[in-house]
Amino acid sequence: MSNSTESSIPSLSQQRRSARELNRLAKRQAVLSTAAQMFNERGFHATSLDDVAARLGVSKPTLYYYVKSKDQILLECVQQGLEMTLEGIEVSRRAGGSALDQLEACMRVYARIVTMDFGMCLIRVGDEQLPPDSRKALRRMKAQIDLAFRRLVEAGVQQGLLAPCDPKMVAFMIGGALSWIGRWYDRGGAYDPDEIADHAIATLLQGVLLREPKT
Repeated sequence: MSNSTESSIPSLSQQRRSARELNRLAKRQAVLSTAAQMFNERGFHATSLDDVAARLGVSKPTLYYYVKSKDQILLECVQQGLEMTLEGIEVSRRAGGSALDQLEACMRVYARIVTMDFGMCLIRVGDEQLPPDSRKALRRMKAQIDLAFRRLVEAGVQQGLLAPCDPKMVAFMIGGALSWIGRWYDRGGAYDPDEIADHAIATLLQGVLLREPKT
């Protein structure tokens, strides 16, 4: 076996370090996920790190091994919600199809993510509690979501698939309506996330006015 081949094989100590790091990352993600759930249930101010530690069944000092503060947890929870949304929108757009196909796919992604812990935290808690620099960075990411919807609406109008409109205003209406799902969604409710997405997309794209059948 050549030296180059031997050097490409991780040593036992490297493998152990890698396994430890993966384990630490998994536990850290569990802390963030649990905190997001509790922020959504109780509110950010009403949830303490003691509460998060108690739900996880660990001590507060153990919690500090994974996170520095409650503000840091909120920042990362909101950031993950935004990143999930932007990645989902990008994947939907890359799947191709008409502008309307892509718009529906992006709407479905957004509607689904705001029913998940991090997406819901993005909507229910928001970024108002964060320092100005962090808030500014996250709002730039939010603007990318609005821009993606706006471009798809513009393309839909150009392709003759959507009625002439103000794309900026329509994008705000779509984003706002879908975001609100994250405020009222109840996991024990009558509708599952896919049904909610179906209803939201149909209502936003087709409206609720009764149309006379064409003769």
